[in-house]
Amino acid sequence: MTRYTREIICGLMLMAVLTARAQVNGKNFEDEDNGNTADAALIDTLRKDSVSLPWPQSVQRQLDRLVGSEMFETSQLGLMVYDLTADSAIYRHNEQQKMRPASTMKLVTAITALDRLGGSYQFKTDLCYTGKVENGTLTGDIYCVGHMDPRFNSDDMNAFVESLRKMGVDTIRGRLYADKSFKESSLLGEGWCWDDDNPELSALPYGRKDKFMDRFERELRESGIVVQAYSVVGTKPDSAYCICTRFHTMDQILMKMMKESDNLYAESMFYQIAASTGERPATAADSRKLVRRLIDKLGLRGSDYKIADGSGLSLYNYVSAELEVRLLRYAYQNQNIYLHLLPSLPRAGMDGTLRNRMGGSFTQGNVKAKTGSVTGVFSLAGYCTASNGHELCFAIINQGVMHGKNARAFQDRVCEALCSPQ
Repeated sequence: MTRYTREIICGLMLMAVLTARAQVNGKNFEDEDNGNTADAALIDTLRKDSVSLPWPQSVQRQLDRLVGSEMFETSQLGLMVYDLTADSAIYRHNEQQKMRPASTMKLVTAITALDRLGGSYQFKTDLCYTGKVENGTLTGDIYCVGHMDPRFNSDDMNAFVESLRKMGVDTIRGRLYADKSFKESSLLGEGWCWDDDNPELSALPYGRKDKFMDRFERELRESGIVVQAYSVVGTKPDSAYCICTRFHTMDQILMKMMKESDNLYAESMFYQIAASTGERPATAADSRKLVRRLIDKLGLRGSDYKIADGSGLSLYNYVSAELEVRLLRYAYQNQNIYLHLLPSLPRAGMDGTLRNRMGGSFTQGNVKAKTGSVTGVFSLAGYCTASNGHELCFAIINQGVMHGKNARAFQDRVCEALCSPQ
């Protein structure tokens, strides 16, 4: 008998022994009540490890393992994942806990603004005057009317000056008015830290500061216009003639606000929401009421959340992962919102604040989400496509984390679990 033949016979005998042990009175062993034996436990363990779980159980198992990290012994986590294709939540963990959202607050602002104002809304600044022009001299007043356009730049300022020159104006005798009646006078948001590099929330912003009129007067003089006038704050009368209006679109504001997480752009959006009531000046309180009204519309209670500002800079904001997911789902179901929101979100491994994160083959360009970070808080919320083709939205808020790299690594792994083949 050869060695090869002996090995075959031994193998057959071993299989027979195992089969006999697995059967009792002609029944399969696993059907018996005696399922707590070592053999049964071993068979069950091998079965679980060797058979792939179906969607979404496969993802749920991976997320369970991640949520079990020791980092959550000393920090808090709010996490929710929603399958938009199946229209069902597939993962929840402390999703109703109120936490500081950091810059994912900009999602709340953007979705509310798109819902309230529409994607065709424009941010504008007007140049108007009173009086008359004779022999190149404007005897009257100039009004720069602000509507808190954060994108107003040097090209727009040149257009203001050029519009006066085209009228033949070479001398101004009167006053230069800064019309800031669009919004309340506060230049800072509620709950902002005094030692942060905060933008100034002026109705007439220029260079992220409240220095519009200084720059305007300088440009007038440099263009050769003699300014025999002084700058004051005042409201444009109805009798004034407007000679130049500069516009910037909703999409232009959204792109910088979301891709670069620009706080001034977000606060400007916040005040546009307030201004939609028609009340002047627009106030943060007006905007908060409209945000809460949308939250009520989503089936949650707006009064359960603290809405302080539009950017997430404030330490007074308190939302939940569930709220952010509800808003993302609402946006997805409303194409007039989604078509403007989605292109503005940073894309993993490609642009914005996610350009250096999640560059793997399954997440790069797939995860489109808003990041957020303030001291101790790191957040991520947005959309991705699972390997089975289902569209998902998710919100992750890590709070009480002292090292941002740990929170970001956790968030990246969650997204990898959502996007990778199971």
